[in-house]
Amino acid sequence: MFRAGYFDPLVSRPRFQYRPPNFDAPPLSGAPDARFEPAPADGVLPDGFFSTSNLPTYLKVGGAWRRPRLPRMDCVVLQHPSGDLVTTEPRKVTRGALVAMGTAEDGSTGIFVHTEGFLGGRHSANEFRFMQTEVSRERPVDYAVLAQLLGEEKARGGTIVWVIGPALVHARAREDLIWFIENGYAGALLGGNAVAVHDLEAAIFGTTLGMSSSGEGVEGGHALHMRAINAIRRAGSIAAAVRSGEVKSGIMHALVTHQVPFVLAGSIRDDGPLPEVLSDTLAAQDAMRDVTTRATFAIFVATALHAIAVGNMLPAFVDAATPDGVRPLTTICVDQTEFVVNKLRDRGTHQAYGVVTNAQDFMHVLRFYVERWEQARTPAPLAR
Repeated sequence: MFRAGYFDPLVSRPRFQYRPPNFDAPPLSGAPDARFEPAPADGVLPDGFFSTSNLPTYLKVGGAWRRPRLPRMDCVVLQHPSGDLVTTEPRKVTRGALVAMGTAEDGSTGIFVHTEGFLGGRHSANEFRFMQTEVSRERPVDYAVLAQLLGEEKARGGTIVWVIGPALVHARAREDLIWFIENGYAGALLGGNAVAVHDLEAAIFGTTLGMSSSGEGVEGGHALHMRAINAIRRAGSIAAAVRSGEVKSGIMHALVTHQVPFVLAGSIRDDGPLPEVLSDTLAAQDAMRDVTTRATFAIFVATALHAIAVGNMLPAFVDAATPDGVRPLTTICVDQTEFVVNKLRDRGTHQAYGVVTNAQDFMHVLRFYVERWEQARTPAPLAR
């Protein structure tokens, strides 16, 4: 065990501090108001609409620069009758809704995307940039930085969202995630049918994909995940199986017990699926969107498709009680291959930390450093 005070607080660390635009200086001071046109039909946008990114974006309306609510990439900005500006998925646009127009992002049409807001004109080694290949398994990872960022987010009462794949369960990182949930480091969890199925298989039968904790196959193991699904469907839901005692441990047990919301998005290949799985893709997207609008910190572990999907929903920033009203939405992406981490970079997820390693090592080491960070914050008992 480490004694309190052994782990010195970091004096310096990579930060993405926001520097707002200077709207009082040219050319932004002389920019025109943004232009809006009505949508010609439900789910159809007028030609020349503005397509959003995940970066801080400002529209000039009535002579004042404003940021739209609910930011995310690949959407449009609507001006509601109340004057409110809201980022909205194109499929939700109704006929006659006023859509922001323009393809320029430099303020010349009343729309400004602040691409350098978190960098101050500089580039960080950890920053996610478009079409770069700086992620490598040979690059060192400062887990002390990640632990401190995570600990501070919990301390400020933020919503930490975990996005995980079934490899986390198979890699024996399950107990570490349970620890994070039980200790208040999880505000929500996003995943698919498989991660819940194999966690529940482990809770009921002690196997994942029919393998014991030692990695050896058990007789009839190939069918155990199907038997786990059947047990949950018989109970009526995951929550009901936890309440009845059918499920006594595991990630899903911890989520239900600690009332942490989760979204399980279905896919075409799902077995079962479990009762809580949302098989309607748009319904799943809406449920995930409800979580991402509240997210202030995100951790992606061993899930390519869900990481990229959620990364597309997350803005690069969150509203905060700072002089500029903005702070970065820290994101950690973990995978054992550079491909997945670089893919997320190429999709435009900024202010993120890429970690190329397996789920088991990452979860073990991160937990170790977070526990160490907590101990450093706990005053040592006075000697008697």
